[in-house]
Amino acid sequence: MNTLKTTMLMALLTGIMVAAGGALGGHSMAFVMLIVSIGMNLFGYWFSDSIVLKSYGAREVSESEAPELYHLVEKLADKAQLPMPKVCIIDSNVPNAFATGRSPSHAAVAVTTGIMRALNYNELFGVLAHELSHVKHRDTLISTIAACMAGVISMIAQIAQFAAIFGGRSDDDEGSNPIATLVTIIVAPIAAMLIQMAISRSREYEADKSGGEICGNPNYLADALEKIEYYATHAAPMQQATQATSHLFIVNPLSGAGKTLQSLFSTHPATSERIALLRQQASEMRLLR
Repeated sequence: MNTLKTTMLMALLTGIMVAAGGALGGHSMAFVMLIVSIGMNLFGYWFSDSIVLKSYGAREVSESEAPELYHLVEKLADKAQLPMPKVCIIDSNVPNAFATGRSPSHAAVAVTTGIMRALNYNELFGVLAHELSHVKHRDTLISTIAACMAGVISMIAQIAQFAAIFGGRSDDDEGSNPIATLVTIIVAPIAAMLIQMAISRSREYEADKSGGEICGNPNYLADALEKIEYYATHAAPMQQATQATSHLFIVNPLSGAGKTLQSLFSTHPATSERIALLRQQASEMRLLR
């Protein structure tokens, strides 16, 4: 299913870029954008994870540099029967984490310095279990590709705005269409939002459930989510965070995200609902023992 979603999103990106090219410069520009989009799809598949990690200043750490964090990931990867992913740290006081990579054998888990300070051992264990669940179910590829696509489409809108201000020109007889350019400026950001919405909220529920099973106690993750959500809604936003990549994180890193209209279109389900389901899962697991 995730492979199908990724293919559909790549096709959607190609269609939007070709349409935008036609609006800005006729058939010639549409053809150029077709070639560019094909190249970007291939580049995104192989390098989008590296781009996301670099955009957040994530640095890979070794066992000697961060032994406790490294051993936590190592223990969970072994329990989940996964290859050992790269372990990365982001210099940010905001507690959060995400996983990325095109496959389990090319995955990375990134955590902020803030989450390492805010959570205790068990809570961090639960968060990392959630992220490795994304890796195990190959959610990371579609999430990272979607982040890359949302950024590209936002860039298209900016190009359209530039063309509208300074005027567009085409080599063919059509030229640019001012109305089509205006439509592109309006539609492109909406398309970026829709692409983010294509990342089903159900993947977060599934990662919570699977993460609770991997770590052995869903309450670990529930406790962690309570703390992370508090910081996300009461503290300053994560400076590096953007709307295009916010869906990658375990909790939306944009300050006050749960209180805005954008929450209606969020790829994250309400944290309170996630916590309630995890508490219920923990109760059911105790009854089975």
